[in-house]
Amino acid sequence: MIGIIGAMEEEVAALKEVMEVQETVEQASMVFCRGILCGKEAVVVRSGIGKVNAGICAQILVDRFHADVLINTGIAGSLDARIDIGDMVISTDALHHDMDATQFGYPVGQVPRMEVLSFAADKELVKKAVEANEKANPDIHTFTGRVASGDQFIASKEVKENIVKNFQPLCVEMEGAGIAQAAYLNKVSYVIIRAISDKADNSATMDYPAFERQAIAHSVRLVKELLPVI
Repeated sequence: MIGIIGAMEEEVAALKEVMEVQETVEQASMVFCRGILCGKEAVVVRSGIGKVNAGICAQILVDRFHADVLINTGIAGSLDARIDIGDMVISTDALHHDMDATQFGYPVGQVPRMEVLSFAADKELVKKAVEANEKANPDIHTFTGRVASGDQFIASKEVKENIVKNFQPLCVEMEGAGIAQAAYLNKVSYVIIRAISDKADNSATMDYPAFERQAIAHSVRLVKELLPVI
């Protein structure tokens, strides 16, 4: 079973429109739509914004729907000058940029008493997502790399530079690491797909509304191309 998580309704509405919905279940104030999407058994759900919502959502997908693949689709802010608004980032790994237990000897970003700093995405899923995006969105660039997640919308040049210095991620958003950590703990596959909606700097609030719709459209096309090959 494939679980597809979007933070906002706009990110999952287009997928639900083309899905043959067989069951709708509400749990933890989230609506899980189970059915056939692009020929595959899938559950599509809006998690809500933030890492806690995303982690809870991922756990329900594993426990209740027996999802063994988690796809997190949505939008993010670019942290790399090469990556333009509208381009796509596919995760190689994800971490919490706002986790800081350095006082206890852990590297910044590492959850205390966990063995890893970041949570690796499924390499085969990453490869398939890259190929799917090149087919679905040939007019944009595809990048693979680290995704940094935190419970804050990054709109400050200074904060952006600090995240880049500490972690060298390609983009920043607010859910991916919660899903990645849940996947790691449950030993299931995951990949994060992020269309770039802003530059995560002082222009972020200006760019975001204008490019959100375009970025979501790119993500949806990628997912539709990816599902049949999983």
